[in-house]
Amino acid sequence: MHSMKALGITLIVVIGVGVIAGAITWAVIATREPAPPPPELIDLDWWQHCVLYQIYPRSFKDSDGNGIGDLKGITSQLEHFVEAGVDAMWMSPIFESPMVDFGYDISNFYEIHHEYGTMEDFDNLLRRAHELGIKVLLDFVPNHASNASEYFIKSEAMETGYEDFFVWADALPDPNNASNRLPPSNWVSQFANSAWEWSDVRQQYYLHQFAIEQPDFNFRNPAVKDEMIKIMKFWLDKGVDGFRVDALPYMMEADPADHGGRYPDDPLSGLAEFKPHQLGYTIPLYTKDLIELYDVVYEWREFIDQYQKDKGGETRVIFSEGYANVSMTMLYYGNEDGDIGAHFPFNFDFIRELSDESTARDFAYTVLRWLTYMPAGAVPNWQTGNHDNNRAPSRFRINMVDGLNSLNLLLPGVAVTYQGEEIGMRDGYVSWEDTVDVEALRRGDNETYLLYSRDPCRTPYHWNNSTNAGFSTGNRTWLPVAKDYPEINLAKQKDDARSHFKVYQTLIKLRKEKALSHGEFLIRALSNRTFYLVRYLRTYDTIVLLFNVADASDTIELSRVLKLELPATVVVSSIHSTRVAGDTIDGENLTLEAGEAIVLRAKPVS
Repeated sequence: MHSMKALGITLIVVIGVGVIAGAITWAVIATREPAPPPPELIDLDWWQHCVLYQIYPRSFKDSDGNGIGDLKGITSQLEHFVEAGVDAMWMSPIFESPMVDFGYDISNFYEIHHEYGTMEDFDNLLRRAHELGIKVLLDFVPNHASNASEYFIKSEAMETGYEDFFVWADALPDPNNASNRLPPSNWVSQFANSAWEWSDVRQQYYLHQFAIEQPDFNFRNPAVKDEMIKIMKFWLDKGVDGFRVDALPYMMEADPADHGGRYPDDPLSGLAEFKPHQLGYTIPLYTKDLIELYDVVYEWREFIDQYQKDKGGETRVIFSEGYANVSMTMLYYGNEDGDIGAHFPFNFDFIRELSDESTARDFAYTVLRWLTYMPAGAVPNWQTGNHDNNRAPSRFRINMVDGLNSLNLLLPGVAVTYQGEEIGMRDGYVSWEDTVDVEALRRGDNETYLLYSRDPCRTPYHWNNSTNAGFSTGNRTWLPVAKDYPEINLAKQKDDARSHFKVYQTLIKLRKEKALSHGEFLIRALSNRTFYLVRYLRTYDTIVLLFNVADASDTIELSRVLKLELPATVVVSSIHSTRVAGDTIDGENLTLEAGEAIVLRAKPVS
């Protein structure tokens, strides 16, 4: 039965005209108007349903044998993205840097870091990627620069125009020792110890919410905001398709003018396990998620949109990084006053909220929470890992790889893949002696460093089973290659009859179908172990994901899966599943093994 809306009928008024057998009868007066185009005819912009692949350049592919990934290496492997079906890629920072935080401490925002190559190498990468139909995004780091940057050197020297480029403050007197100086506030760095560092040159403290070598820009200075726009324009003019914007929650700090002329202390958390120099000792009330930072993001979106109008071509985008509570995260999309922000803020809920102990209900709730809070008309996004967190198979279980990729790729909106997830790469072991991550080195010691280290998720990509997993011909790589590369590598998975990579390829091909790009969805838990995701759109085949996230088998009643009409056909399944593509599912009950995921194709929803 077709709805009146589907038939192009607009209801004008409904009038009760009589009572028959105690029931009111109704007459409907309606007019006909042109029917809106069905959803399948509405074109999506390139980014609204794309697969976005994150490259960590230092670990992707080394072209010159020095053990460090580079731009020529990335260019040499762009066909991998075509084979996988990826639409766009973003690279962690490739700009000139002392590499204290491996590129997130930028000394020159207009130059390529020498270990990664030259500007010509970048131009060649960009041109080749575009020839292959792959969009290229850069990682933009506006919160801070390197203390080796010209900006900081000039600011420290009080050079005209740069005096307030960074957050500077006088020392506080020590009431117990007149010859001693104290930091301006009790703020704690993300990498431990005071967020303030003394400058002998300027005789003041500067703020660094991350490493000492990463001083924070002062976004209350219009000149800083102008410079950020200038940087973005430089790279847009070169042809990049947009930016992933880093560490936004820390971009603004409390204004001392609102606190008697000094920076206020953050309140204490009261958690006894933390000492004053440790992250967690205070609550970052004055250093994170300040409402003013969103105005800066809205200004960037205004700039990007105006650039688009002026230059034409395909849409340029900004995607924002912000580890914040759900309400503050949603403000990156925009606000109720009509200000428009990032095209989307990255969704870290699968990373922060879920683990190997999560139930099927936890998974369903996590998905629904994001979509419930997301503004109307906005585009969602999903990811299970990135360069700052343990890899998904190491956080969950290794038999969940295909299920996690299935969920990520079958949900509406944008799917983000961190390099290696398409082949199920796990954390590599990095000893204390091999550790290079500044966070691990400064927050931990030889016994605790793995609690903080980001190195395990950054080990080199596994191309094949040759020396160094095919990543480099050098004698040594910047991080050790994970020992499991002979079994987990791309070449092997291309050859294997069933593999994580082949599951990934099938899922991306499936994303091209209208039910996935334009359809509705349902997600429900059938038990603590298994949930289902249904994607459906009238006249198109219904796609159903069944995923047992537990460490034990589970038998489910298929009649409880809404919109699923049996028989159904298996499209793809976990590599450890006994069911394969083409199998028919028509029984009342179905048993899923631990970690097993099955994607079904069924008749269109009537």
